[in-house]
Amino acid sequence: MARVTVEDCIDKVHNRFDLILLAAQRARQISGGAELTVDRDRDKNPVVALREIADELITPVQLREALLNDLQQVHLDDDDVPDEVGSLSASAEALRLTAETPARNQTSSRRAAAAAAAAAAVDYD
Repeated sequence: MARVTVEDCIDKVHNRFDLILLAAQRARQISGGAELTVDRDRDKNPVVALREIADELITPVQLREALLNDLQQVHLDDDDVPDEVGSLSASAEALRLTAETPARNQTSSRRAAAAAAAAAAVDYD
């Protein structure tokens, strides 16, 4: 049944890779408790998602927006308004650098682990 559903969906979403991404997003929404627009008929979530896309009950535009929102790393609050073109990207860069910085306690334990590994390597030589 899934093969026929995929072939029916190609008319609605022309790229097979996009179709898989959108169907997976809809299947995640269904798993998260989203309301079904077709009868389940003992089908699993990906098959239900493909049936909804084939019947045009869920549009690819809706799924693309939901997919992009889920993949977005930096979410703007309602009160955040970018006042300059660079201010939002500067904030995102600062957030990225903060996330990459190791904690101070981890640095000393990493040095100790590296020293122990070096000592072990000398013992084997």
